[in-house]
Amino acid sequence: MIKNIFNPGNYPSTINFVLMLLRISVGILMLTHGIGKFSKLFGDAPIQFADPIGVGVTASLALAVFSEVLCSILLIFGIGTRLAAIPLIITMLVAALIVHADDPFGRQELPLLYTTMYLVIAIAGAGKISVDNWIYNKINSK
Repeated sequence: MIKNIFNPGNYPSTINFVLMLLRISVGILMLTHGIGKFSKLFGDAPIQFADPIGVGVTASLALAVFSEVLCSILLIFGIGTRLAAIPLIITMLVAALIVHADDPFGRQELPLLYTTMYLVIAIAGAGKISVDNWIYNKINSK
């Protein structure tokens, strides 16, 4: 089971490069959203954030920061990539289908696009140009 989490996939070098490019680019782009939320979470101003799943404003913001900051960093380096993609998928689906449910499609489009990219990453894995590949090789060399 643990081997499958770190399995980078068995792809040609061009696909490994494309997976790395996708992970890094989507990770950096999402990180820009997460950093703003991170500063709200630890700032002095009162927290103003949506509570779409009913766990409280602070908890909702903390969950968004967890996925958008920590999970994005994990994606960038390709560490636990498949697992790291799951909270990002959930966060983007909540944004698209709950937070922006009554908004025009243009407001839902970006989180749905992110969801699609995270699904690809979750299914394909990190590729060979990743820490996952190193971990996978260490686990399998025993």
